[in-house]
Amino acid sequence: MRITFVVPRYGVEVIGGAETAARLLAEHLVTRQGWEVDVLTTCAQDFVTWADHYPPGEEAVNGVRVRRFASDHGRDPSFHPLSASLLADPGRASLDDAERWLDLQGPVSSALVEAAESSSPDAFVFYPYLYHPTARVIGRVGGPTILHPAAHDEPALRLPIFPEVFAAADAIVFQTEAERALVQGLFPVATTPQLLLGLGVDEPGDHPLPPGADAGVPETPYLLCLGRVDRHKGAHLLVTLFASYKRRRPGPLRLVIAGPVVDAPPDHPEVDVVGPVGEVEKWQLLQHAVALVSPSPWEAFSLVVAEAWSAGRPVLVNAGCAATVEHCDRSGGGLVFGGYGQFEAAVDRLTADDGFATGLGARGRAYVEGRFRWPVVVDRYARFVESVARRAGVAPGRNGAVRDRR
Repeated sequence: MRITFVVPRYGVEVIGGAETAARLLAEHLVTRQGWEVDVLTTCAQDFVTWADHYPPGEEAVNGVRVRRFASDHGRDPSFHPLSASLLADPGRASLDDAERWLDLQGPVSSALVEAAESSSPDAFVFYPYLYHPTARVIGRVGGPTILHPAAHDEPALRLPIFPEVFAAADAIVFQTEAERALVQGLFPVATTPQLLLGLGVDEPGDHPLPPGADAGVPETPYLLCLGRVDRHKGAHLLVTLFASYKRRRPGPLRLVIAGPVVDAPPDHPEVDVVGPVGEVEKWQLLQHAVALVSPSPWEAFSLVVAEAWSAGRPVLVNAGCAATVEHCDRSGGGLVFGGYGQFEAAVDRLTADDGFATGLGARGRAYVEGRFRWPVVVDRYARFVESVARRAGVAPGRNGAVRDRR
């Protein structure tokens, strides 16, 4: 098969839930299924400004053909006051205002839109629902369309521009039951072909530390927060909770926050904000942590939670995040906090009882093994894409390739 991903940004340097999920899935479809995979994207690396970073043109990234297009504009400065106004009550926003919000948010690339319209793969794959390359393109291409919304319960999902986006999808892929319930509660997509897939997760052993290398793992016990560092992802909340904990529980425990820093949390003498880390360093930090803390209330899946379980470590998640709470309920691999009292009790238990923490991590690992290893995820996804292509009038050709018979 030949499929085309349409995403707002793409690259091994790009760190983000939906973007990382799209890249890893594309790469595994090439290596495991032998499919031809193209990516249409902008030249942006930073999701805040959407400024062009990569040169426009074509390059191969781990076997995937990536075509980048310059943006007409990134995020317009007038986006922020408009967004604050509309998202305060998105149900009352007019369609015209929502259209303007989408265009000002960026990234807008007319060249990308034209490239998608002139492409004819066996299927198009769009990630995520939120940005211009999905919202403006999904209804304008000729082939079958598969939408990975990466949706969570945020005000933007209720803007009046998005019912049309979901209606344009020939199929939808969800990461959790919580995401599916959310989307089906907002949009009439119950009869749209759907797949509950999740994300693929590596084994820690796939990223060994070279002999003599230093992964920067603290010598004292530590909690780990991994991912984009900003207020919306809960970094500030976590530092506040941890500071309160340390006032009540002096001792050697530290908090390590690793990931690209968008909005730095308050300084604290026992909090280490280390910035982005490579794959090897990430896995080393996970394997030696007391627990992985996911403070974000807005996740569609949370790959880092699954990676912590892959490394055999327990997790502590925000009670306001339906996706991560679902994972903990289904796996028995983590604890949940909804305020300081629950946070303190959970950290006390995790630090005081190694057997308890190890048991949580083992249950989490079994959950990942059964559902989210790459061979399982990729094979299920490939069967689904082929079924979507057939329903859209595309039939299998020689050697499993798919040819347009319309």
